[in-house]
Amino acid sequence: MSSQSEDAYKRSQRREFLKQTGLAAGAAVGAGIGATFLHDPDGERGKPKPNILRLPEGGYAIEPPSTAAYLGVARGERVEAMLRGAVDAIGGIDTYVKPGDVVLIKPNVAFERVAQLGATSHPEIVSALVRLARDAGASEVRVADNPIESPEACFVRSGVQKAALDAGARVYLPRPSDFEILNVPGAKWIEQWPFFAAPFRGVNKVIGVAPVKDHNLCRASMTTKNWYGLLGGRRNQFHQDIHGIITDLALMMRPTFVVLDGTRVMFRSGPTGGSLSDVKMGNTIVAARDTLTADSFGWHELLGRHGEELPGYFKQSVERKLGNPDFQNVFKKEVQVG
Repeated sequence: MSSQSEDAYKRSQRREFLKQTGLAAGAAVGAGIGATFLHDPDGERGKPKPNILRLPEGGYAIEPPSTAAYLGVARGERVEAMLRGAVDAIGGIDTYVKPGDVVLIKPNVAFERVAQLGATSHPEIVSALVRLARDAGASEVRVADNPIESPEACFVRSGVQKAALDAGARVYLPRPSDFEILNVPGAKWIEQWPFFAAPFRGVNKVIGVAPVKDHNLCRASMTTKNWYGLLGGRRNQFHQDIHGIITDLALMMRPTFVVLDGTRVMFRSGPTGGSLSDVKMGNTIVAARDTLTADSFGWHELLGRHGEELPGYFKQSVERKLGNPDFQNVFKKEVQVG
């Protein structure tokens, strides 16, 4: 081999050596970085991060015209006429539902009871409200609840499923995949808690429909406590501070409006009831933009607990500026319908 060829050979070998050395060094550095990244002594890094849901700022409330009452009360015999009268008193359905809206109606379907027992929302009110929203131009109306007992049995037995479907609504029964973690800033119990999120996707109006009934823990279950049916997880732990969780619910949900179902009133043995002797006829439907106003009316005028102190969640909610229970001094319209 000539000296020139030998020099060229040595240079090529040196380049190959440097190349291999560089690759090895790079691999070592990469391995070091990978080892650092993969070091996870508590096992948390590999866990998937849950999606954190936030409801719209300001909730689903709207500001109606000044001519609309804060509280609408309708009395009579016919459910649909009473519902329309109560909603007309607070401005009419066209004030709250616009063409193209996606509306969620949240009834109380917590227990497997027939409607006459007063433990669940009256199916005729649900169907009438679905029709009202559809007549106002809603592109879709949904009905959803997460019952305490079997969802399928509760929706069928209460009559709410058939009423909603016959009126043209879509019914959501809860599945595990339907829940997401909701962030409720400032909440005591549910600052981050599983929430029945699936029926809310794309929704821009929310209406609660709740019966008036006695409750063995919080003394009364009405429109504010109705939002309990949107929570998942181990809800029974909230019983240790029932008024605290109801206050959290008032913070969590700012509805478009609520309907208080006083067609029949479970005045004792609540919240489950089970006997017609626990129920009296109320022949009243209330519509309101404020759950505390509706509930206070229900406490005094429908449950008939005049002179009794309001349940504790009222005081806690007022302290947090979450509503106004003084139904006697708000702009109220009362109508009698046929």
